[in-house]
Amino acid sequence: MQNSLPSEELFAFLNELGDEARTLALKYFRARFDVATKPDSSPVTDADRAIERRVREIIARRFPCHSIFGEEEGGVIAAGTNWVIDPIDGTKGFIAGVPLFGTLVAMVEDGLPTCGMIEMPALRERWIGDGRQTLLNGQVCKTSSCGRLREARLCTTDPYTFRDHAATAFESLARSAILTRYGTDCYGYALLASGHVDLVVETELEVFDVMALVPVVRGAGGVISTWSGAAVDAGFDGTILAASTPELHAEAIQFMAAP
Repeated sequence: MQNSLPSEELFAFLNELGDEARTLALKYFRARFDVATKPDSSPVTDADRAIERRVREIIARRFPCHSIFGEEEGGVIAAGTNWVIDPIDGTKGFIAGVPLFGTLVAMVEDGLPTCGMIEMPALRERWIGDGRQTLLNGQVCKTSSCGRLREARLCTTDPYTFRDHAATAFESLARSAILTRYGTDCYGYALLASGHVDLVVETELEVFDVMALVPVVRGAGGVISTWSGAAVDAGFDGTILAASTPELHAEAIQFMAAP
């Protein structure tokens, strides 16, 4: 599916959103702010709410007919063009002063992500991709050529999210990779797009966690799907496997597919 707007216009708009999100995030980062607990037991901060509110305002002003879905204020992903917002991906790290948090914004058309941004405010790095190309701070970036698991650098955010078969499968996958790093949140996918990481495997994700990642990974030459190999769409099952090459993706998915 092609974007309904030219890539140049979309990239410029996402850069505008990224600038606003960065300014707000750095205003709160490592400062005093309120932290509340949501009904699902996850934390939310003043920064989460402020960033989503501002991003929504800008999108609604520019595209009043588009639907908006965000982690904090909800909404719907309807037919046609939508925007999906995760104001702070990695809120727990943000609260702890860890700089590996990001703002994720995606354009989603008929349930499929077509353009996305990974904005890393504390690192001043920004990836934008449309499935055909991905730019890091305006420069083209590419995934690595790694095609074998035994040579792969693997990332996940929290190994404790893997349970039952998935826990056993991930342990086996991690033992087979050359190295494994934790606690990366959305930054793992950004590093994959730039060729520093070769494989990211996650579970228990929500739609706002993943929509922006898909076009960034694909635009850099990577492959991203659910563990069953299905496309990542608005109804995905919460599992993600992103790889630098089709060969690596095919090898890794054999570990994670349901028995």
